[in-house]
Amino acid sequence: MVTEAAANSTKVKATSKKRPTPVHSWTNSDVQKWYRRCGNNPKYADLFQKHDVTGLTLLSLSDNSLFRMGIEDNKDREAIWREILKQKLKADIMEIRDLERMEE
Repeated sequence: MVTEAAANSTKVKATSKKRPTPVHSWTNSDVQKWYRRCGNNPKYADLFQKHDVTGLTLLSLSDNSLFRMGIEDNKDREAIWREILKQKLKADIMEIRDLERMEE
């Protein structure tokens, strides 16, 4: 019985953590924060502002989109693209977990 109570309190703590804002709901300001945190070349940060890139836009960007935005250096573009792919993966994982919770 004590073990059951301890397990329930652990479950409550695990589910009461503040959930991060989903990427698709990010504002341009959130994208700016993300860009600064991921350590990419700071000279491109203004391009995300100039093109008003939101989270939904970020998830739809491609290598070609980054090039058209003005990120012409291939290495820089690849580094940014890798970080975008990580965000896409995190968004997919969050969605899968939400679906699994709905089934419970």
